[in-house]
Amino acid sequence: MSATRTTVGIVGAGPAGLMLSHLLARAGVDSVAVDHRTRAEIETTHRAGILERDSVRLLVDAGVSGRVLTDGHEHRGIDLRFGGESHRIDFQGLAGASTWLYPQTAVFVDLADARARDGGDVRFGVRDTAVADVLDRPVIRYTDADGAAHEIRCDYLVGADGSRSICRHAFPEPERRWYFREYPYAWFGILCQAPPSAAELIYARSGRGFALISQRTATVQRMYLQCDPATDPTGWPDERIWAELQARLAGPDGFRLSEGPIIEKTVLPFRSFVQEPMRRGRLVLAGDAAHTVPPTGAKGLNLALADVRVLAEVLERAVHRRDPALLDDYSARALARVWRAQHFSYWMTTMLHTPPGADPFDLRRQEGELAALVASEAGRRYLAEGYTGWPAP
Repeated sequence: MSATRTTVGIVGAGPAGLMLSHLLARAGVDSVAVDHRTRAEIETTHRAGILERDSVRLLVDAGVSGRVLTDGHEHRGIDLRFGGESHRIDFQGLAGASTWLYPQTAVFVDLADARARDGGDVRFGVRDTAVADVLDRPVIRYTDADGAAHEIRCDYLVGADGSRSICRHAFPEPERRWYFREYPYAWFGILCQAPPSAAELIYARSGRGFALISQRTATVQRMYLQCDPATDPTGWPDERIWAELQARLAGPDGFRLSEGPIIEKTVLPFRSFVQEPMRRGRLVLAGDAAHTVPPTGAKGLNLALADVRVLAEVLERAVHRRDPALLDDYSARALARVWRAQHFSYWMTTMLHTPPGADPFDLRRQEGELAALVASEAGRRYLAEGYTGWPAP
């Protein structure tokens, strides 16, 4: 078995793990990151596409890449569409901030390229990963693609290994609390070859259910419609998908989506999850390993980056002062933002989606909530501030 010694071992080399590794390197702290996925697998898994202003600032200021500013698209607002009419939420006018449309795959590529450029130790495509001795002498064990066993001994261990985290289970049941909510609906997502239907995102609620119109490039677009979690995407031909999307966006203004060939169909179930605490001994969790949110509020990737921004600061102090007790405030600082984001995501989700078995009262109440929101400057400002991101703690 080969052995490696490092200061911080990171399980998970997605955006959260790579950003943490990058920030630590800038602070003079060495790390090793491992991931069971290959780099190619991560690059081709389509995920979130909206970055808050602080996430953009982190990428640029940390020297990861300025590509988000040149290849990304600044969004100064969104449209809330209900009753067949669109209502603009002006982020700049209400919150003095924007979001950027920049796919998570692009964020990952920027970070992976930056770690390769800087000589970072990142090991993709490993298997049989396990962690042990997290209280005092953390160790990561894994097998490489050739079947050789490896061991990484570290002073601190970070679980950034996603919603199926193995590190999460290193917290014994009596020492952890899991908070979980499963939603009775999902998103049917498509990628299509078509020009953009709108300059910015449209969040649409209709009597037929929710729809989200997003963008990717000048020729490829991302769209979603509310569906049952048990929906089989293969049972939906392109014609049915376009008819349903058009019906959910229809209104007296004559708005029509630009259609084209559909090149990908997926169903995305909705869940909320939080683990408390996010630290045990010398192990800390970050990103989806500790929390997930429904995608309606565009918070998942942004929460992960917010976690590692705080965690890099805390780990730098703990390492340089040789004092693990300096990790103590990480969990509370991170969870304060997590629960705020859980509320925002829950609010956006329940306000815009039609609950199963909804009666006329439920539907009219939702319409009343949306009408009250867009008629109130304070309501629109709350949405704008939450969507563009709260200031870093």
